[in-house]
Amino acid sequence: MREAWRRMSRRAALTRLRLTRHTMRVPERLIVAPTDLRSVDPFFVEELLNGRILLAGRVLETQGASPFSLELPSLAFAARLHNFRWLRHLRAEKSDQASAMARSILTDWIAVHGRRLHGLAWSPDIAAQRLVALLSHSPVLLQGTDSGFYRRFMRMLVFHVRFLRRIVASSPDGVTRFRVRIALAMASVAMPSSSLTLKRAGQALDREIDRQILQDGGHISRNPRASLELLLDLLPLRQTYVNLGHDVPVRLIPGIDRMYPALRFFRHQDGDLALFNGATSTLANELMSVLRYDETAGQAFKALPHTKYHRLAAGQAVVIVDAGAAASTDLSRTAHAGCLSFEMSSGKTRFIINSGAPEFAGDRFMQAARATAAHSTVTLNDTSSCQFSKSKSLGPIMVGGVKKVIVERAETEDGRDYVRAAHDGYLSAFGYVHEREISLNASGTIVAGRDRFFTPEGKKHQPKGEGIASARFHIHPSISLLQTETDAALLIAPDGETWVFSSPGNEVLVAEDIFFADPSGMRSSDQLEIVFKITEKPEIRWFLSHRP
Repeated sequence: MREAWRRMSRRAALTRLRLTRHTMRVPERLIVAPTDLRSVDPFFVEELLNGRILLAGRVLETQGASPFSLELPSLAFAARLHNFRWLRHLRAEKSDQASAMARSILTDWIAVHGRRLHGLAWSPDIAAQRLVALLSHSPVLLQGTDSGFYRRFMRMLVFHVRFLRRIVASSPDGVTRFRVRIALAMASVAMPSSSLTLKRAGQALDREIDRQILQDGGHISRNPRASLELLLDLLPLRQTYVNLGHDVPVRLIPGIDRMYPALRFFRHQDGDLALFNGATSTLANELMSVLRYDETAGQAFKALPHTKYHRLAAGQAVVIVDAGAAASTDLSRTAHAGCLSFEMSSGKTRFIINSGAPEFAGDRFMQAARATAAHSTVTLNDTSSCQFSKSKSLGPIMVGGVKKVIVERAETEDGRDYVRAAHDGYLSAFGYVHEREISLNASGTIVAGRDRFFTPEGKKHQPKGEGIASARFHIHPSISLLQTETDAALLIAPDGETWVFSSPGNEVLVAEDIFFADPSGMRSSDQLEIVFKITEKPEIRWFLSHRP
């Protein structure tokens, strides 16, 4: 019902926009070009000038033709081409030739997609990213241009603003809607605007910050990378307000300050972010460009109670545990079925990970990455703890699974810090609750785990299915894995640091795996697996022990 309302609202808004597009008042000039904190690749410009476009791990040979007249290599390539964020790479060249090439591509885009208002090019997320990119990199586009292109460029910016204003309320919740609000606020300060327009854009952004940034600083999507993506746009926006002497939206600075501790919470010892709920690889220079502005320096929190994650840290070891479910059906579009999964790092190395989300892959791999089996947790009867819709109209929302997660956090008398949590994702289908306990000793040298399945008291839920459970522990591709006993294996880091994984009384299997979130694309890796039958063994214990 909500999706149908969204489509109807958008169609009505676009109809009004088409009818009024010729009444737009177009300003003569831009006021400022906001900064872009994302990394720059000079090689991209070199290839672009040679007729090759490199995006999303693919190459498009244009041979002098417009890229929009050619078949694009992939959906991810098309998304990155349409969002025009690649303009940032031209900052490394700053030549008239590069600027002319960028203007030519933009002119072709306007001719092919400027009036269609549908498809990928005009999806809310892509349109918002494009508006911010065009504003930020206007100096590159406008270098050496004539008044005619400048006027067409300004007209296009105004049209983007009107488009986004009309579709923001019906855009998908979460990062997409946040991006639209950021783009509108950015346009209100970068383009000539009335004081009322500035105020309204700032107030709308404030409401989105209040709604989407939780009290513990996490984002409502529960994706650790979402905060990084948003900060890459929020920080330049804040600075633009300050530089121009405008009143900064009331919630903007407190919101940014609240996000930093949560970002540090998800940071592993190697500097990368944990791979939960859609997170993929993080470029170190982008993360550092954001952390450079962190004025809230301090120790990472032990828990994010609103975002529903827990962190155990001692010595050189860090363990991060997912102890929550998707906040809403709408926000479950990118959520993963990884409840009670964990990641573990030590020193400068990640040892146990989740498989992460592929950045450039197609739908088949995206859905595989969302499955419980792609996470370091337990799968029952080869079934994910959450189910996903396959309806094209509804989109890939969660339609069943984890609804309730009960969590206990405490310390034992001997100084161990532990998390005990249980979820009901298998209760309806199979009659079982999965409970996991993970503890870390005071010196950070032993991670102890326990997984068990039980049927709640009462006759409402009866055990069903074969009751075959598979506990998976995904190993980072940089780790060398050596099985020493049937119930144990060595995990050896590139710098020689070694941990022993063991599960007394159980067979530990070494299996092939896929790491979805590698910066270079999907790559092979290994996983450890313990298979057990609940009716015979409802509980298993496992350990990760540091070897000096």
